Amino acid sequence: MSVARHLLIQTLENFLNVSAISDYCPNGLQVEGKAQIKRIVSGVTASQALIDAAIELEADAILVHHGYFWKGEDQRVIGMKQRRIKALLANDINLLAYHLPLDVHPEVGNNVQLAQRLGLTVTGPLEPDNPRNVGLLGELAVPLSAAEFAARIESALDRAPLVIDHQRPIQRVAWCTGAAQGYIEHAIAAGADAFITGEVSERTFHEAQENNISFFAAGHHATERYGVQALGAWLAERFGIEHQYVECDNPV
Repeated sequence: MSVARHLLIQTLENFLNVSAISDYCPNGLQVEGKAQIKRIVSGVTASQALIDAAIELEADAILVHHGYFWKGEDQRVIGMKQRRIKALLANDINLLAYHLPLDVHPEVGNNVQLAQRLGLTVTGPLEPDNPRNVGLLGELAVPLSAAEFAARIESALDRAPLVIDHQRPIQRVAWCTGAAQGYIEHAIAAGADAFITGEVSERTFHEAQENNISFFAAGHHATERYGVQALGAWLAERFGIEHQYVECDNPV
């Protein structure tokens, strides 16, 4: 089976509530390809490796969390960007990218999907007064030490996190996938025992140490694998099309 590109995009627009979310890049169709879509390849980032895999798999569309045309980047289509876009156009492959709308979605969003893998029960948003809130608060069923929680993260994500251990039991947890180390301030204000994100900054060590909170940097890529997989599976079920996730390993 196949689905018309315009219908698939409109369905995603509605499902992810794209128009209501201000972002740093265009969400939706970024590079136009075939008008009919029967096979989608998904991945975290629209890298050359993912594009090459999609070409090999004869995909009609690539679905990603990290696409192109970010605010503040060089607008010229040269070098790496030219090679990527050239490959997409030469093979008539659509590129669909959803950034913040995929982070915040209550069903397929990166943060909700991460919670499911770590055994966290969501109790509310990390920033209740922010309409673009991407972080969440939740709880573990039983308290864990930082070492025990780190082991759970490693088992779930197949990646050992960087840990700042404040030597106290962890039950109330805040998290925000990707490069959200600055959100530790919201986690502290919310009274969380621990904060999880993808990346870490030098100052994060001091913020955690001086505010009695444990911190886990579990990898930008590793924490954002699951939303795009869930969204691809949702599309496959809804339209009866093929979907395959391709893991392009990234240690960051």
